[in-house]
Amino acid sequence: MAAVGECIRVLVIEDEESYRLGLASGLGREGFAVETAPDGAEGLRLFTDHPPDIVLLDMLLPGMHGIEVCRRMRAIAPVPIVVLSAVDSELDVVLGFELGAAGYVTKPFRLRELVARMHAILRRVSPRVDPSEVIAVDHPAVVHGVVPDEQRPEAAFGSVAVDFVRREVTVDGHRTHLSRREFDLLAVLLTPARRVRTRDELIDLLWPDRDLSDSRTLDTHVHRLRTKLEPDPADPRYIVTVRGVGFRIDPDGTRVAPPSRQAVGAVAATAPTFRREPLSA
Repeated sequence: MAAVGECIRVLVIEDEESYRLGLASGLGREGFAVETAPDGAEGLRLFTDHPPDIVLLDMLLPGMHGIEVCRRMRAIAPVPIVVLSAVDSELDVVLGFELGAAGYVTKPFRLRELVARMHAILRRVSPRVDPSEVIAVDHPAVVHGVVPDEQRPEAAFGSVAVDFVRREVTVDGHRTHLSRREFDLLAVLLTPARRVRTRDELIDLLWPDRDLSDSRTLDTHVHRLRTKLEPDPADPRYIVTVRGVGFRIDPDGTRVAPPSRQAVGAVAATAPTFRREPLSA
């Protein structure tokens, strides 16, 4: 495992040249040290000679299926493996996890999403990654893998209690149904609470196949969360909009009161006035 201050070493085993070169370039820009292999045999050779910190493994490889490569790697060293596949096969997912894969990503994917998932996995196997900079996007308790630290399987704000392991939410002690996306959005906003999540960040994590410029889906889900969880959805206290940036959750339910009419009037009275001069010929 890389020591603190050293580059994280990534082994990419991918037969599609476009993906292989794209990952090498993109991960390199993110500060990773990247090695690549076009097939399972070459990947196993590199893995055996110098085990990396993490492996990105394609499933559909020539000559040797990714499942077999995964099995052999697990017998050599306990390096975390992220499975990549263009085929969202439930069987491949199950077999991969049974063989010890740490995560699964379906092509196409966003580099930002993949990097976040890699950091989350590395955090679990090594304390070298700063937990405040990581979103645990591969936690098995959540479909989209977004939960707080495993040492904190629950969270609460106001009359709302959240159980991340059971994916349950209660309001005033009564269970409230949230859709999968609503729960995942709530989980992201609680990792950790008070942290501002930008619109782009939320869409990239929860709707990676959507255009980041289209935020209507996000706004709809925020509105639904407020309707289900806020005492007064029209005047939210906990799910707070940070104007021009995104959203955050304030567990204390504090909010900035609008300025009074007297205060507005006082400011207006002291504000400088400007006179429009005629344009000179």
